[in-house]
Amino acid sequence: MNWDSLRFDWNQVRAFLATVEEGSLSAAARALHLTQPTLGRQVAALEQDLGVTLFERVGRGMQLTEAGLELLEHVRDMGAAANRISLTASGQSQTVEGLVRLSVTETTAAWLMPPILADLRQHAPRIDVELVVSNTLSDLRQREADIALRHVRPTQPDLIARLVRTQSACFYAAQRYLDRFGPIDTAQQLARADFIGFDDQPRMIAWLNDFGLPITNANIRVRSDSFIAAWELARAGLGVTMLGRDLADRFPDMVRVAPDMPEIEVPFWLTSHRELQTSRRIRTVYDFLAEALSKPQ
Repeated sequence: MNWDSLRFDWNQVRAFLATVEEGSLSAAARALHLTQPTLGRQVAALEQDLGVTLFERVGRGMQLTEAGLELLEHVRDMGAAANRISLTASGQSQTVEGLVRLSVTETTAAWLMPPILADLRQHAPRIDVELVVSNTLSDLRQREADIALRHVRPTQPDLIARLVRTQSACFYAAQRYLDRFGPIDTAQQLARADFIGFDDQPRMIAWLNDFGLPITNANIRVRSDSFIAAWELARAGLGVTMLGRDLADRFPDMVRVAPDMPEIEVPFWLTSHRELQTSRRIRTVYDFLAEALSKPQ
């Protein structure tokens, strides 16, 4: 079906999006301040207009069908844009204020967030942002952060998450390392290379082994618990490391190695606590980030 040719009733689309985000009709109805029957009728009307089934019931929750997933790709940005338009039209983007704590990894904080937060400052100048920079998961339930950008989807039932982008990660080495070691065009050559290790070295080795690379401790001559430090060590010619392709393209001194190996898809889940979604300042930041991160960087 060609979704782009269809015209939607916004109330129906909003009901659909809320049900996706909240995980059930009852939770979505509470989030939109509607009765559950009213919201259910809006979702049903959208299904009838499109001639497809969007949700299947799984226990007490709702699971998207294939048609629902396809529709979601087309209308998710509509929700973020509508919220921004509403805030701007009412002047609320200028009056929403307060602190929002955002938990991100080092590479995200250093290379993705600065231009996005600069745009956020123009959109909502009275919101203050604190970046909680950590390569471990912040506990949103303990209020270590208001919003987190994670590479794994949270499993806690009281958290909501939105997949905002997927990044392709590859293996890279500095040209100076390749001049010394030789070309790394195949997986067999890559398996003999030096690797930059991370703090949890056994887990890293196990993951590389599962990926088809028989790496051992002997391959790892230097390691760090900092992703940015590991990248800089690789740039200094000390071995191979991984990074998202769109970020690595910013460093012309780094060369992708073993290019025929499959790329690793790294998801980005924008996560927040359900209760915090009723906060105007957090909702403003959450929707702004969702829209910004879904665009090519």
